[in-house]
Amino acid sequence: MSIGVAVVGTGFGQKIHIPGFQHHPEIEVVAVWNRDLGKAKAIADSQQIPHAFNRLDKLLSLPEVEAVSVSTPPFLHYEMAKQVLEAGKHLLLEKPMTLRVSETKELYQLAQQKGLIAIADFEYRFVPAWQRLAELLQEGYVGQTRLIKIDWLAVSRADPDRPWNWYSRKDKGGGALGAIGSHAFDYIHWLFGPVKRLCAHLSCAIPQRPDPADGGKLKPVDADDTCTIMLELADGTPCQVSLSSVTYQGRGHWVEVYGDRGTLVLGSDNLKDYVHGFHLYAALAGQNLSEQEIPKRLAFPQVFTDGRLAPFIRVADHWLNCIKSSQNNSPSLKEGVYSQLLMDLTHESHEKKCWVDVPKY
Repeated sequence: MSIGVAVVGTGFGQKIHIPGFQHHPEIEVVAVWNRDLGKAKAIADSQQIPHAFNRLDKLLSLPEVEAVSVSTPPFLHYEMAKQVLEAGKHLLLEKPMTLRVSETKELYQLAQQKGLIAIADFEYRFVPAWQRLAELLQEGYVGQTRLIKIDWLAVSRADPDRPWNWYSRKDKGGGALGAIGSHAFDYIHWLFGPVKRLCAHLSCAIPQRPDPADGGKLKPVDADDTCTIMLELADGTPCQVSLSSVTYQGRGHWVEVYGDRGTLVLGSDNLKDYVHGFHLYAALAGQNLSEQEIPKRLAFPQVFTDGRLAPFIRVADHWLNCIKSSQNNSPSLKEGVYSQLLMDLTHESHEKKCWVDVPKY
């Protein structure tokens, strides 16, 4: 038997959620939502999806819709996700979760009260090279950690002619922190444990962008495109994070872990696909770094041209297994609350220009 899923939002939803769900043998996409009904119907027709809506209440009234993925822009997440849960449907929520941690926590508590499964789309937990890194850290390969260094330097918004939209607005959840920092905060917690305190600086290198909906008129940008963050983990380990979406020829995405027994380095210089291209390197103290083979037991059953698809299918499988077992297993929306908390505190630190403590989670 398959579970009926509706996809709400047709940007990332059309590119990844719909094909990812359709690839899964136990998931059937039964409905799609877009604020433009004509577009929703066109997508439904092209993907053989039975129903199309521009009203969420009508979509949620369908008995065959048992679960809903929400991949709209972040400023819509809270209200839409709340409607989904209040209608008794399981939830998969894209990151960043919401605009503030109080909203994410409310959604998590609502799901708990109603006995529903609510998870976040944290794809890196399901990528083979990342899973092997987690295993080696768990085995104590580096020993006592001395320093963690994360660089995620991308080119996606380096062109100043890229159009102005919601992503340019802080109040709509735009910016590099929400887009990629949400992932980084989740995997820091997953791999290394909770954060004790942090200090952050956010900046915007491109303060104006043309709005094609207004004849190309330049509109102000107040969302960050570069973030530098210092963190102290609960065990005292210092962690440096550099995030940017405006770095021509940026080095890509790298995680470096230095300890008293050895070093682990995971990275990819692929600026066109943020999942494809990761390699894992390791060295015990005094040795040279060497590339590590990723065990076949961790490999994707199938890879796709778009690297995001294979890990998303694993996210979908995780969601389905949680629904079957009625267990909100990690990563659930609980991990989404923590990621959103760290994003909120990053903004607070930047505004106050000081270190801020992270409440115990």
